[in-house]
Amino acid sequence: MRDRRPSHKTRERLKPAADMAGKRVTLPRALSKLGYCSRTQAERLIAESRVAVDDRIVSDASAWVDLSTARISVDGLVIAAEAKIYLMLNKPRGLVTTRHDPEGRPTVYDCLKNFDIPHLSPVGRLDKASEGLLLFTNDTEFAQTLLDPITHVTKTYHVQIDRLMGDEEIAAMTSGIRHDGELLTATATRRLRQGDRNSWIEVELDEGRNRQIRRMLEALGTECLRLVRVAIGGLELGELPKGAVRALTEAELQGLRRRAGMERARR
Repeated sequence: MRDRRPSHKTRERLKPAADMAGKRVTLPRALSKLGYCSRTQAERLIAESRVAVDDRIVSDASAWVDLSTARISVDGLVIAAEAKIYLMLNKPRGLVTTRHDPEGRPTVYDCLKNFDIPHLSPVGRLDKASEGLLLFTNDTEFAQTLLDPITHVTKTYHVQIDRLMGDEEIAAMTSGIRHDGELLTATATRRLRQGDRNSWIEVELDEGRNRQIRRMLEALGTECLRLVRVAIGGLELGELPKGAVRALTEAELQGLRRRAGMERARR
């Protein structure tokens, strides 16, 4: 049986070069950037000797390739880069943010039936009871940058609570509230409107802790009645109907890139 491992010359050719750092990536990352599969799935394909670079089988997941020149194939089929897709959804309450739910609950992908894109993934999550702006993309670098706490891309929420909120509690949310040993802090909090028994507040976050707003309110003895994400960076949900999906405009996309510092990184 013919040895399918990469030759010494192939391994040398796949080593990283400092002057090509912007174009050279590991083979699993290359498959992910091309929109073919996740890095974990790519590592499995590589281990199974199903991936070739320039018609040579590569079984080493640490191998580097030049995306601008390499011809990458899986099971003999050449992989071409997918067109980058950027969508926004007004997520209705009651949907879980996953592609397949083991409990059979409706998911956000039920709203994307007209977009048959294999590797379209949500950028972050909204829990089942939460509503509002949820982004989807097959651009993994874009998604990871938006979610990176270092970039401080803010997310804005309108929250209905079961009572009126005092000045001290508003201040506490921005100065920090401890819950289960973790300090949770909002970037900004303000009142929006109030009635006799409940009110709406606006909360801005620049980090993505699990159930952060609900936990902060719980620590204050306050019940969250509704939680709607209305903006990410400068991108606003606007008048998009519940359950509706639309593509981001070029101006909206560039605005998000600027907020995340991606435009500076390109220069």
